[in-house]
Amino acid sequence: MGTKTHQTSEDGTIDERFRGRISRPGDARYEEDRIVWNGMRDAHPDIIARCSGVGDVKEAVEFARETDIPVAVRGGGHNVAGTAVRDGGLVIDLSEMRSVTVDPEHRRVRAQGGATWADVDWETQAFGLVAPGGVVSETGIAGLTLGGGYGWTRRKLGLTCDSLVSADVITGEGAFVHASEGEHEDLLWALRGGGSGVGVVTSFEYECLRLGPEVFFLGALYPLDDGEAVLSAWREFMTDAPDEITVDALIWSVPPDPMFPEELHGTPFISVVGMYAGPPERGPEAMQPLREIGTPLLDLSGPMPYLQVQSMLDAAFPDGDRYYWKSHYLAAFGDDETETILDFARRRPSPRTLVPIRSLGGEIARVGSDETAFGDRSAAALLSIDGTWEDPADDAENVAWVREFWDATKEYSTGATYVNFSMLEGDEASRTSFTANEERLAAVKERYDPDGVFAPVETVTVTE
Repeated sequence: MGTKTHQTSEDGTIDERFRGRISRPGDARYEEDRIVWNGMRDAHPDIIARCSGVGDVKEAVEFARETDIPVAVRGGGHNVAGTAVRDGGLVIDLSEMRSVTVDPEHRRVRAQGGATWADVDWETQAFGLVAPGGVVSETGIAGLTLGGGYGWTRRKLGLTCDSLVSADVITGEGAFVHASEGEHEDLLWALRGGGSGVGVVTSFEYECLRLGPEVFFLGALYPLDDGEAVLSAWREFMTDAPDEITVDALIWSVPPDPMFPEELHGTPFISVVGMYAGPPERGPEAMQPLREIGTPLLDLSGPMPYLQVQSMLDAAFPDGDRYYWKSHYLAAFGDDETETILDFARRRPSPRTLVPIRSLGGEIARVGSDETAFGDRSAAALLSIDGTWEDPADDAENVAWVREFWDATKEYSTGATYVNFSMLEGDEASRTSFTANEERLAAVKERYDPDGVFAPVETVTVTE
Protein backbone atom coordinates (compact mmCIF):
# COMPACT_ATOMS: atom_id res chain seq x y z
CA MET A 1 0.00 0.00 0.00
CA GLY A 2 1.05 3.60 -0.47
CA THR A 3 1.81 6.35 1.99
CA LYS A 4 -1.47 8.27 1.80
CA THR A 5 -3.14 9.29 5.05
CA HIS A 6 -6.76 8.44 5.68
CA GLN A 7 -9.57 10.91 4.99
CA THR A 8 -10.71 13.10 7.87
CA SER A 9 -14.31 13.70 8.87
CA GLU A 10 -14.27 17.01 6.98
CA ASP A 11 -13.54 15.76 3.47
CA GLY A 12 -16.46 13.34 3.38
CA THR A 13 -14.97 11.19 0.63
CA ILE A 14 -16.44 7.92 1.84
CA ASP A 15 -19.84 9.52 2.52
CA GLU A 16 -20.26 10.43 -1.13
CA ARG A 17 -19.81 6.83 -2.31
CA PHE A 18 -21.69 4.98 0.43
CA ARG A 19 -25.38 4.03 0.71
CA GLY A 20 -25.31 2.87 4.33
CA ARG A 21 -24.70 4.97 7.43
CA ILE A 22 -21.36 6.57 8.24
CA SER A 23 -20.74 7.23 11.92
CA ARG A 24 -17.93 9.32 13.42
CA PRO A 25 -17.08 10.62 16.90
CA GLY A 26 -19.66 13.24 17.83
CA ASP A 27 -22.39 11.84 15.58
CA ALA A 28 -25.73 11.05 17.20
CA ARG A 29 -25.41 7.27 16.93
CA TYR A 30 -21.64 6.91 17.22
CA GLU A 31 -21.67 5.71 20.84
CA GLU A 32 -24.29 3.10 20.01
CA ASP A 33 -22.45 1.99 16.87
CA ARG A 34 -19.04 1.53 18.50
CA ILE A 35 -20.27 -0.69 21.34
CA VAL A 36 -19.71 -4.46 21.07
CA TRP A 37 -20.81 -7.40 23.21
CA ASN A 38 -17.80 -7.49 25.56
CA GLY A 39 -18.03 -4.55 27.95
CA MET A 40 -14.25 -4.68 28.44
CA ARG A 41 -13.77 -3.48 24.87
CA ASP A 42 -13.91 0.32 24.77
CA ALA A 43 -12.57 1.20 21.34
CA HIS A 44 -13.12 4.48 19.49
CA PRO A 45 -12.87 4.10 15.70
CA ASP A 46 -12.44 7.14 13.47
CA ILE A 47 -15.10 5.93 11.05
CA ILE A 48 -17.79 3.25 11.32
CA ALA A 49 -19.22 2.27 7.94
CA ARG A 50 -22.49 0.38 8.44
CA CYS A 51 -22.87 -1.33 5.09
CA SER A 52 -26.24 -1.76 3.37
CA GLY A 53 -24.96 -4.38 0.95
CA VAL A 54 -22.03 -5.79 -0.99
CA GLY A 55 -21.59 -2.53 -2.91
CA ASP A 56 -20.95 -0.67 0.33
CA VAL A 57 -18.46 -3.29 1.48
CA LYS A 58 -16.58 -2.96 -1.79
CA GLU A 59 -16.52 0.83 -1.50
CA ALA A 60 -15.29 0.65 2.11
CA VAL A 61 -12.43 -1.66 1.14
CA GLU A 62 -11.51 0.59 -1.79
CA PHE A 63 -11.51 3.58 0.58
CA ALA A 64 -9.22 1.72 2.97
CA ARG A 65 -6.84 0.87 0.13
CA GLU A 66 -6.70 4.45 -1.10
CA THR A 67 -6.11 5.98 2.33
CA ASP A 68 -4.11 3.35 4.23
CA ILE A 69 -6.58 3.61 7.09
CA PRO A 70 -6.40 0.58 9.44
CA VAL A 71 -9.42 -1.71 9.19
CA ALA A 72 -11.55 -3.86 11.49
CA VAL A 73 -14.52 -5.93 10.29
CA ARG A 74 -17.67 -6.40 12.34
CA GLY A 75 -20.11 -9.23 11.74
CA GLY A 76 -22.08 -9.98 14.90
CA GLY A 77 -19.69 -8.11 17.21
CA HIS A 78 -19.66 -11.07 19.62
CA ASN A 79 -15.94 -11.87 19.59
CA VAL A 80 -14.61 -12.01 23.16
CA ALA A 81 -11.30 -10.38 22.22
CA GLY A 82 -13.15 -7.41 20.75
CA THR A 83 -11.60 -7.54 17.28
CA ALA A 84 -14.81 -6.24 15.64
CA VAL A 85 -13.77 -2.67 16.50
CA ARG A 86 -10.51 -0.82 16.89
CA ASP A 87 -9.12 2.46 18.22
CA GLY A 88 -8.85 4.83 15.29
CA GLY A 89 -9.21 3.52 11.78
CA LEU A 90 -12.22 2.21 9.92
CA VAL A 91 -14.78 -0.38 11.02
CA ILE A 92 -16.51 -2.13 8.12
CA ASP A 93 -19.75 -3.02 9.88
CA LEU A 94 -22.03 -5.70 8.41
CA SER A 95 -24.67 -5.46 11.17
CA GLU A 96 -27.38 -4.42 8.71
CA MET A 97 -26.61 -7.29 6.32
CA ARG A 98 -28.62 -10.14 7.89
CA SER A 99 -30.61 -11.65 5.03
CA VAL A 100 -31.06 -15.46 5.09
CA THR A 101 -32.22 -17.60 2.15
CA VAL A 102 -33.02 -21.32 2.43
CA ASP A 103 -32.95 -23.90 -0.37
CA PRO A 104 -34.93 -26.75 1.23
CA GLU A 105 -34.65 -29.07 -1.77
CA HIS A 106 -30.86 -29.12 -1.63
CA ARG A 107 -30.64 -28.61 2.16
CA ARG A 108 -28.65 -25.40 1.84
CA VAL A 109 -28.84 -22.02 3.53
CA ARG A 110 -27.11 -18.80 2.52
CA ALA A 111 -26.79 -15.93 4.98
CA GLN A 112 -25.20 -12.51 4.81
CA GLY A 113 -22.13 -11.76 6.89
CA GLY A 114 -23.93 -9.75 9.56
CA ALA A 115 -26.46 -12.47 10.37
CA THR A 116 -26.63 -14.15 13.76
CA TRP A 117 -27.39 -17.78 14.43
CA ALA A 118 -30.83 -16.71 15.64
CA ASP A 119 -31.48 -15.36 12.13
CA VAL A 120 -30.27 -18.58 10.50
CA ASP A 121 -32.02 -20.93 12.94
CA TRP A 122 -35.37 -19.17 12.51
CA GLU A 123 -35.32 -19.52 8.74
CA THR A 124 -33.90 -23.05 8.53
CA GLN A 125 -36.30 -24.45 11.13
CA ALA A 126 -39.21 -23.27 9.01
CA PHE A 127 -38.14 -26.06 6.63
CA GLY A 128 -37.12 -28.62 9.27
CA LEU A 129 -33.43 -27.95 8.71
CA VAL A 130 -30.48 -27.16 10.97
CA ALA A 131 -27.20 -25.47 10.08
CA PRO A 132 -24.42 -26.33 12.55
CA GLY A 133 -24.20 -23.06 14.47
CA GLY A 134 -23.02 -22.30 17.99
CA VAL A 135 -24.72 -22.62 21.38
CA VAL A 136 -25.57 -18.93 21.84
CA SER A 137 -28.04 -17.70 19.23
CA GLU A 138 -26.93 -14.06 19.39
CA THR A 139 -23.46 -14.98 18.12
CA GLY A 140 -22.67 -13.81 14.60
CA ILE A 141 -22.23 -16.50 11.96
CA ALA A 142 -19.08 -14.90 10.53
CA GLY A 143 -16.71 -15.04 13.48
CA LEU A 144 -17.95 -18.42 14.63
CA THR A 145 -17.44 -19.99 11.20
CA LEU A 146 -14.07 -18.40 10.49
CA GLY A 147 -12.78 -19.59 13.86
CA GLY A 148 -14.15 -23.14 13.58
CA GLY A 149 -17.47 -23.29 15.40
CA TYR A 150 -18.74 -25.62 18.13
CA GLY A 151 -22.47 -26.32 18.41
CA TRP A 152 -24.81 -29.03 19.67
CA THR A 153 -24.59 -30.95 16.36
CA ARG A 154 -20.78 -30.97 16.22
CA ARG A 155 -20.20 -34.69 16.77
CA LYS A 156 -22.79 -35.44 14.07
CA LEU A 157 -21.82 -32.78 11.51
CA GLY A 158 -18.38 -31.61 12.58
CA LEU A 159 -17.38 -28.02 13.14
CA THR A 160 -19.45 -25.19 11.71
CA CYS A 161 -16.71 -24.51 9.16
CA ASP A 162 -16.92 -28.12 7.94
CA SER A 163 -20.43 -27.46 6.61
CA LEU A 164 -19.39 -24.30 4.78
CA VAL A 165 -19.81 -25.05 1.07
CA SER A 166 -19.25 -21.60 -0.42
CA ALA A 167 -18.71 -17.96 0.44
CA ASP A 168 -18.66 -14.56 -1.23
CA VAL A 169 -15.68 -12.39 -0.30
CA ILE A 170 -14.46 -8.87 -0.98
CA THR A 171 -10.70 -9.36 -0.97
CA GLY A 172 -8.00 -6.98 0.19
CA GLU A 173 -7.65 -5.85 -3.43
CA GLY A 174 -11.33 -4.89 -3.55
CA ALA A 175 -12.30 -7.78 -5.83
CA PHE A 176 -15.51 -9.80 -5.46
CA VAL A 177 -14.65 -13.51 -5.28
CA HIS A 178 -16.91 -16.55 -4.96
CA ALA A 179 -15.12 -19.38 -3.15
CA SER A 180 -16.37 -22.95 -3.48
CA GLU A 181 -15.12 -26.46 -4.19
CA GLY A 182 -15.05 -25.54 -7.88
CA GLU A 183 -13.48 -22.09 -7.80
CA HIS A 184 -10.97 -20.40 -5.52
CA GLU A 185 -10.67 -23.62 -3.53
CA ASP A 186 -7.68 -22.23 -1.64
CA LEU A 187 -9.78 -19.37 -0.30
CA LEU A 188 -12.57 -21.73 0.79
CA TRP A 189 -9.95 -23.84 2.57
CA ALA A 190 -8.75 -20.76 4.48
CA LEU A 191 -12.27 -19.69 5.42
CA ARG A 192 -12.89 -23.09 6.98
CA GLY A 193 -11.57 -22.26 10.41
CA GLY A 194 -8.48 -20.23 9.53
CA GLY A 195 -9.60 -17.09 11.32
CA SER A 196 -9.95 -13.64 9.82
CA GLY A 197 -7.62 -11.73 7.58
CA VAL A 198 -8.32 -12.74 3.98
CA GLY A 199 -11.15 -10.33 3.21
CA VAL A 200 -14.70 -9.39 4.14
CA VAL A 201 -17.04 -12.37 3.82
CA THR A 202 -20.36 -10.94 2.65
CA SER A 203 -22.22 -14.26 2.58
CA PHE A 204 -21.82 -17.83 3.80
CA GLU A 205 -23.51 -20.94 2.38
CA TYR A 206 -23.91 -24.04 4.56
CA GLU A 207 -25.09 -27.59 4.09
CA CYS A 208 -27.90 -28.44 6.51
CA LEU A 209 -29.21 -31.45 8.41
CA ARG A 210 -32.87 -32.42 8.60
CA LEU A 211 -33.69 -32.02 12.30
CA GLY A 212 -36.40 -30.52 14.47
CA PRO A 213 -38.67 -28.87 15.28
CA GLU A 214 -38.19 -30.87 18.50
CA VAL A 215 -35.02 -32.48 19.78
CA PHE A 216 -34.15 -34.22 23.02
CA PHE A 217 -32.26 -31.93 25.38
CA LEU A 218 -30.16 -33.15 28.30
CA GLY A 219 -29.75 -30.84 31.29
CA ALA A 220 -28.95 -32.54 34.59
CA LEU A 221 -27.54 -30.31 37.35
CA TYR A 222 -25.58 -31.92 40.19
CA PRO A 223 -24.01 -30.43 43.33
CA LEU A 224 -20.48 -29.22 42.65
CA ASP A 225 -19.34 -31.46 45.52
CA ASP A 226 -20.13 -34.37 43.17
CA GLY A 227 -17.75 -32.96 40.56
CA GLU A 228 -15.30 -35.87 40.51
CA ALA A 229 -18.05 -38.45 40.04
CA VAL A 230 -19.82 -36.41 37.37
CA LEU A 231 -16.70 -35.77 35.30
CA SER A 232 -15.63 -39.41 35.58
CA ALA A 233 -19.04 -40.65 34.43
CA TRP A 234 -19.21 -38.06 31.65
CA ARG A 235 -15.83 -38.90 30.14
CA GLU A 236 -16.56 -42.65 30.31
CA PHE A 237 -19.97 -42.18 28.68
CA MET A 238 -18.58 -40.04 25.86
CA THR A 239 -15.91 -42.62 25.02
CA ASP A 240 -18.48 -44.81 23.25
CA ALA A 241 -21.25 -42.29 22.58
CA PRO A 242 -22.76 -42.28 19.08
CA ASP A 243 -22.25 -39.23 16.88
CA GLU A 244 -25.82 -38.07 17.52
CA ILE A 245 -24.86 -37.29 21.12
CA THR A 246 -23.00 -34.13 22.04
CA VAL A 247 -22.72 -33.52 25.79
CA ASP A 248 -20.61 -30.99 27.66
CA ALA A 249 -19.75 -30.75 31.33
CA LEU A 250 -20.49 -27.27 32.65
CA ILE A 251 -19.55 -25.73 35.99
CA TRP A 252 -21.55 -22.66 37.00
CA SER A 253 -23.81 -21.23 39.71
CA VAL A 254 -27.60 -21.27 39.42
CA PRO A 255 -28.55 -17.83 38.06
CA PRO A 256 -31.42 -15.77 39.50
CA ASP A 257 -33.66 -16.74 36.62
CA PRO A 258 -37.35 -17.74 36.88
CA MET A 259 -36.63 -21.03 35.10
CA PHE A 260 -34.71 -22.16 38.22
CA PRO A 261 -36.26 -22.67 41.69
CA GLU A 262 -35.58 -19.63 43.87
CA GLU A 263 -34.10 -21.74 46.66
CA LEU A 264 -31.33 -22.87 44.27
CA HIS A 265 -30.31 -19.40 43.11
CA GLY A 266 -26.59 -18.89 43.63
CA THR A 267 -25.87 -22.59 44.23
CA PRO A 268 -22.65 -23.82 42.56
CA PHE A 269 -23.27 -26.86 40.35
CA ILE A 270 -21.76 -29.12 37.74
CA SER A 271 -24.04 -30.20 34.94
CA VAL A 272 -24.09 -32.45 31.92
CA VAL A 273 -25.71 -30.49 29.11
CA GLY A 274 -26.28 -31.68 25.58
CA MET A 275 -28.53 -32.66 22.73
CA TYR A 276 -29.45 -35.73 20.72
CA ALA A 277 -29.13 -34.87 17.01
CA GLY A 278 -31.61 -37.46 15.82
CA PRO A 279 -35.21 -38.57 16.38
CA PRO A 280 -36.16 -37.07 19.77
CA GLU A 281 -37.83 -40.27 20.94
CA ARG A 282 -34.44 -42.02 20.93
CA GLY A 283 -32.79 -39.42 23.11
CA PRO A 284 -34.10 -40.37 26.57
CA GLU A 285 -32.81 -43.95 26.52
CA ALA A 286 -29.53 -43.01 24.85
CA MET A 287 -28.72 -40.29 27.40
CA GLN A 288 -30.36 -41.71 30.55
CA PRO A 289 -27.08 -42.81 32.24
CA LEU A 290 -26.01 -39.18 32.56
CA ARG A 291 -29.21 -38.41 34.47
CA GLU A 292 -28.42 -41.06 37.07
CA ILE A 293 -24.87 -40.20 38.14
CA GLY A 294 -26.14 -39.14 41.55
CA THR A 295 -29.07 -37.15 42.86
CA PRO A 296 -29.53 -34.09 40.64
CA LEU A 297 -30.29 -30.70 42.11
CA LEU A 298 -32.48 -30.25 39.07
CA ASP A 299 -33.16 -32.14 35.85
CA LEU A 300 -34.32 -30.02 32.92
CA SER A 301 -34.05 -32.86 30.39
CA GLY A 302 -36.80 -33.59 27.92
CA PRO A 303 -38.11 -32.92 24.41
CA MET A 304 -37.61 -29.28 23.53
CA PRO A 305 -37.95 -27.10 20.43
CA TYR A 306 -34.58 -26.78 18.71
CA LEU A 307 -34.96 -23.00 18.69
CA GLN A 308 -35.28 -23.04 22.48
CA VAL A 309 -32.17 -25.19 22.88
CA GLN A 310 -30.25 -22.80 20.67
CA SER A 311 -31.22 -19.74 22.71
CA MET A 312 -31.32 -21.10 26.26
CA LEU A 313 -27.77 -19.96 27.08
CA ASP A 314 -28.25 -16.45 25.68
CA ALA A 315 -29.16 -15.01 29.09
CA ALA A 316 -25.82 -16.19 30.51
CA PHE A 317 -23.93 -13.87 28.16
CA PRO A 318 -25.71 -10.48 28.09
CA ASP A 319 -24.41 -7.53 26.12
CA GLY A 320 -22.13 -5.22 28.05
CA ASP A 321 -20.90 -7.55 30.79
CA ARG A 322 -17.18 -8.02 31.39
CA TYR A 323 -15.76 -11.08 29.60
CA TYR A 324 -12.22 -12.43 29.84
CA TRP A 325 -11.80 -15.93 28.43
CA LYS A 326 -9.02 -18.39 27.75
CA SER A 327 -9.02 -21.99 26.54
CA HIS A 328 -6.96 -25.12 26.10
CA TYR A 329 -7.36 -28.16 23.91
CA LEU A 330 -6.69 -31.01 26.35
CA ALA A 331 -4.45 -33.84 25.17
CA ALA A 332 -6.17 -36.19 27.62
CA PHE A 333 -8.86 -35.92 30.24
CA GLY A 334 -8.16 -37.98 33.33
CA ASP A 335 -7.94 -37.69 37.11
CA ASP A 336 -5.17 -35.07 37.16
CA GLU A 337 -7.02 -32.77 34.78
CA THR A 338 -10.22 -33.29 36.77
CA GLU A 339 -8.58 -32.40 40.07
CA THR A 340 -7.00 -29.19 38.79
CA ILE A 341 -10.13 -28.02 36.98
CA LEU A 342 -12.37 -28.59 39.99
CA ASP A 343 -9.91 -26.90 42.33
CA PHE A 344 -10.01 -23.69 40.32
CA ALA A 345 -13.73 -23.93 39.54
CA ARG A 346 -14.53 -24.04 43.25
CA ARG A 347 -12.60 -20.79 43.68
CA ARG A 348 -14.32 -18.76 40.98
CA PRO A 349 -14.35 -15.11 42.07
CA SER A 350 -17.62 -14.49 40.21
CA PRO A 351 -20.72 -16.73 40.28
CA ARG A 352 -21.37 -15.58 36.71
CA THR A 353 -18.21 -17.32 35.47
CA LEU A 354 -18.66 -20.58 33.57
CA VAL A 355 -16.19 -23.42 33.12
CA PRO A 356 -17.37 -25.58 30.19
CA ILE A 357 -15.52 -28.73 29.16
CA ARG A 358 -16.61 -29.59 25.65
CA SER A 359 -16.74 -33.08 24.20
CA LEU A 360 -15.02 -33.57 20.87
CA GLY A 361 -14.54 -36.61 18.62
CA GLY A 362 -17.19 -37.93 16.28
CA GLU A 363 -17.27 -36.24 12.87
CA ILE A 364 -14.93 -33.49 14.10
CA ALA A 365 -12.04 -35.94 14.41
CA ARG A 366 -12.63 -37.55 11.00
CA VAL A 367 -11.51 -34.44 9.14
CA GLY A 368 -7.77 -34.36 8.52
CA SER A 369 -5.70 -31.57 10.03
CA ASP A 370 -4.78 -30.24 6.58
CA GLU A 371 -8.21 -30.63 4.97
CA THR A 372 -9.31 -27.30 6.43
CA ALA A 373 -7.32 -24.37 7.75
CA PHE A 374 -8.67 -25.12 11.24
CA GLY A 375 -5.89 -27.64 11.74
CA ASP A 376 -5.40 -30.21 14.50
CA ARG A 377 -8.48 -32.09 15.74
CA SER A 378 -6.85 -34.73 17.92
CA ALA A 379 -7.70 -33.22 21.33
CA ALA A 380 -9.65 -35.19 23.92
CA ALA A 381 -11.68 -32.17 25.05
CA LEU A 382 -11.83 -28.38 24.96
CA LEU A 383 -11.52 -26.55 28.28
CA SER A 384 -12.89 -23.02 28.27
CA ILE A 385 -12.41 -20.62 31.17
CA ASP A 386 -15.21 -18.09 30.69
CA GLY A 387 -14.53 -15.28 33.15
CA THR A 388 -17.76 -13.26 33.40
CA TRP A 389 -18.68 -10.41 35.77
CA GLU A 390 -20.36 -7.00 35.79
CA ASP A 391 -18.38 -4.45 37.82
CA PRO A 392 -15.18 -2.94 36.34
CA ALA A 393 -13.89 -2.71 39.92
CA ASP A 394 -13.66 -6.52 39.88
CA ASP A 395 -11.51 -6.69 36.73
CA ALA A 396 -8.18 -7.36 38.43
CA GLU A 397 -9.43 -10.22 40.61
CA ASN A 398 -11.27 -12.00 37.80
CA VAL A 399 -8.54 -11.56 35.19
CA ALA A 400 -5.91 -12.84 37.63
CA TRP A 401 -7.99 -15.95 38.38
CA VAL A 402 -8.49 -16.74 34.67
CA ARG A 403 -4.78 -16.32 33.95
CA GLU A 404 -3.76 -18.46 36.93
CA PHE A 405 -6.23 -21.19 35.91
CA TRP A 406 -4.98 -21.11 32.31
CA ASP A 407 -1.32 -21.29 33.38
CA ALA A 408 -2.04 -24.19 35.76
CA THR A 409 -3.66 -26.25 32.98
CA LYS A 410 -1.05 -25.59 30.28
CA GLU A 411 0.67 -28.86 31.12
CA TYR A 412 -2.45 -30.77 30.03
CA SER A 413 -2.80 -28.89 26.74
CA THR A 414 -2.03 -30.09 23.23
CA GLY A 415 -0.31 -26.74 22.89
CA ALA A 416 -3.27 -25.16 21.12
CA THR A 417 -6.02 -22.76 22.13
CA TYR A 418 -9.39 -22.13 20.44
CA VAL A 419 -9.28 -18.75 18.73
CA ASN A 420 -12.96 -17.95 19.45
CA PHE A 421 -12.47 -18.51 23.19
CA SER A 422 -9.28 -16.52 23.53
CA MET A 423 -8.19 -12.98 24.31
CA LEU A 424 -5.35 -13.42 21.76
CA GLU A 425 -2.81 -11.85 24.10
CA GLY A 426 0.75 -12.93 24.84
CA ASP A 427 1.54 -16.31 23.32
CA GLU A 428 -2.13 -17.19 22.73
CA ALA A 429 -2.08 -15.75 19.22
CA SER A 430 0.65 -18.23 18.26
CA ARG A 431 -1.13 -21.20 19.90
CA THR A 432 -4.30 -21.37 17.82
CA SER A 433 -5.39 -24.67 16.33
CA PHE A 434 -4.49 -23.47 12.82
CA THR A 435 -0.86 -22.70 13.72
CA ALA A 436 0.22 -25.97 12.04
CA ASN A 437 -1.20 -24.66 8.76
CA GLU A 438 0.21 -21.15 9.14
CA GLU A 439 2.52 -21.26 6.10
CA ARG A 440 -0.24 -22.37 3.75
CA LEU A 441 -2.66 -19.92 5.36
CA ALA A 442 -0.15 -17.09 5.00
CA ALA A 443 0.18 -17.89 1.29
CA VAL A 444 -3.59 -17.64 0.83
CA LYS A 445 -3.68 -14.32 2.67
CA GLU A 446 -0.82 -13.04 0.53
CA ARG A 447 -2.73 -13.96 -2.62
CA TYR A 448 -6.01 -12.30 -1.63
CA ASP A 449 -4.70 -9.46 0.55
CA PRO A 450 -1.16 -8.76 -0.69
CA ASP A 451 -1.12 -5.24 0.76
CA GLY A 452 -2.22 -6.25 4.25
CA VAL A 453 -5.48 -4.30 4.34
CA PHE A 454 -6.84 -6.81 6.87
CA ALA A 455 -3.93 -6.79 9.29
CA PRO A 456 -4.55 -8.10 12.85
CA VAL A 457 -6.59 -5.84 15.13
CA GLU A 458 -5.49 -5.01 18.66
CA THR A 459 -7.57 -6.80 21.31
CA VAL A 460 -8.98 -6.07 24.77
CA THR A 461 -6.33 -4.36 26.88
CA VAL A 462 -6.15 -5.30 30.55
CA THR A 463 -4.32 -2.96 32.88
CA GLU A 464 -2.30 -4.76 35.52
